[in-house]
Amino acid sequence: MPSVTIHDVAERAGVSIKTVSRVLNKEPNVKPETRDRVLAAAEALRYRPSVSARSLAGSRSYLIALFYDNPSPAYVSDVQRGVVTTCRETGYHLVVEPFDSAGADAADLVRATIATLRPDGVILTPPVCDRRQILDAVDETRAPYVRIAPDGLIDRAPYVWMDDKQAAYEMTGHLLKLGHRDIGFIMGHPEHGAGHLRFEGFAQAMQDQGCPVRPERVKQGYFSFRSGFDCAEELLAPKDRPTAIFASNDDMALGVLAVAHRHGLTVPTDLSVAGFDDTPAASTVSPQLTTVRQPILEMAQAAAEMLIAGECELQPGEKPPSRLLPFDIILRESTAPPRG
Repeated sequence: MPSVTIHDVAERAGVSIKTVSRVLNKEPNVKPETRDRVLAAAEALRYRPSVSARSLAGSRSYLIALFYDNPSPAYVSDVQRGVVTTCRETGYHLVVEPFDSAGADAADLVRATIATLRPDGVILTPPVCDRRQILDAVDETRAPYVRIAPDGLIDRAPYVWMDDKQAAYEMTGHLLKLGHRDIGFIMGHPEHGAGHLRFEGFAQAMQDQGCPVRPERVKQGYFSFRSGFDCAEELLAPKDRPTAIFASNDDMALGVLAVAHRHGLTVPTDLSVAGFDDTPAASTVSPQLTTVRQPILEMAQAAAEMLIAGECELQPGEKPPSRLLPFDIILRESTAPPRG
């Protein structure tokens, strides 16, 4: 069976090929009745435009490139789902490029990828979005880009973010309100800005309640299950252990739950555990995890929307736009008042 072409859609709708193209590319100034007729014809014929043909017809490639270097599979999955959702709604396609952003050839890889794909926009996630050499490389290609949750150089490019410091402050406040005063904290990856901000929020909340942060209660994690497991071993091995542990992401919090079980501790009776992100595992593990819901999927959607809407094509001297998205404190079974 021969494939359906744009000519077939134009003939069935009774319009020109150019009109079909304008409708499918979501261009303005097309009469609603004409747009409906073209879309109905395309749906009836099950027509799907070729990305390569569309790019040849104009200056757009209809591609969004996502560069990431993140140890959390759940985080990366949510980012991809968010971008794909927006791309599908607007006729774009996502190209995903995982790489070592600290590698010696990282900047060259970014330049080569953008030169080959000619994407209409680029999305950078932590820690890629904070690598100066990567930002320089993208700037050289002149491709519009959006940063997700950057730590510094805020005025350099458009970005989407949530208030990590305030979120950690409020989660720590929840533990303090329950009666915990001896709280362990597992920091996020030192190269991720969110890791520092979450610790700042924790420390500020402890200070505001007159609870000094004991250095031995703070451990360096890397946003991975293994690092959370290792940090929890250090925190829970001594008899003088904290009554609660706040981990900077859910993967590390799951590591804490595993170690607590290994040591024969009941959560939350013997130990309260809190995480950050609200990954799918947070609501399926037992006990279900109290955590901060970070709007990862929504931030990714917003980043793609900004690119596709042309919000990132700035004039010289124009301040980059940004979008702040809200977080939620999700209270589940893993936190309770300390024993006694």
